[in-house]
Amino acid sequence: MNHPKSNLEHSWFTIDQVDSSTFGISEYGQWMKLHSYLFIGKGKAILADSGLGVGNIRTVVDSLTQLPVQVITTHAHWDHTGGHHLFEWFSAHALESEWIEKSVEREAKEIGEWLVKEPFTKEAPPEFDIEQYRPFQGKVENVHSDGDVFDLGGRHLEIIHTPGHSPGHVCIYDEARGYLVTADLLYQGILLGGLKYSDPLDFQRSLLRLKALPHIKVLLPGHGRFNIDNGLLDEAVEAFDTLAGKGLLKKKSGLHSFPRLKISL
Repeated sequence: MNHPKSNLEHSWFTIDQVDSSTFGISEYGQWMKLHSYLFIGKGKAILADSGLGVGNIRTVVDSLTQLPVQVITTHAHWDHTGGHHLFEWFSAHALESEWIEKSVEREAKEIGEWLVKEPFTKEAPPEFDIEQYRPFQGKVENVHSDGDVFDLGGRHLEIIHTPGHSPGHVCIYDEARGYLVTADLLYQGILLGGLKYSDPLDFQRSLLRLKALPHIKVLLPGHGRFNIDNGLLDEAVEAFDTLAGKGLLKKKSGLHSFPRLKISL
């Protein structure tokens, strides 16, 4: 893959430049090492996910573009929606709407404990207070579906529904440039397919769908190392195939280790 052209510190956030109008906005100071992505067109910009909510991601976005910004939610888990309240417009898949809109599954105390499960390795912004931390909750007024295309002005992003990690998980494809946001479907780390609303078989099918896409040049993961090569997708597909062949592609089969990733079912 093409490596980032620069790596800039922006307080809590680190900005990784993929090209002159594509940026990774990363939170390396928290143990999950989460990535959000900014895509800039001629008429507007798209932010793929809004991070943990520890720092103000809007200030970073505003430093990179003055265009109107819309947020695409890859999935509704709290670590990807923490800054949604800072933006006027966001979309999510219909299957993620209930998770965003209802607090019954989003216990603030549990999430807060998970957030600081390991000490931060960067100083948190002074306005951050773990006692006041709350996961984002809001009305989903804009719904995206498989095959939807967002026109940024001279640039197009396609929504690819990729269930498995969560029912309404999506990847975001910039075919012209060969960029693919894989979010929590693929990164170098522990892939979570055994959560309450996960589905291991859907996970496998979604990875196969990604592998069939043409012109993938750069994978943009949701967590962990920013620079992952395209071979990781092949390795993940092979790993899921191996588990299926052994009858282990099912929940509660445990943690399965492979050379560059693990799969938790």
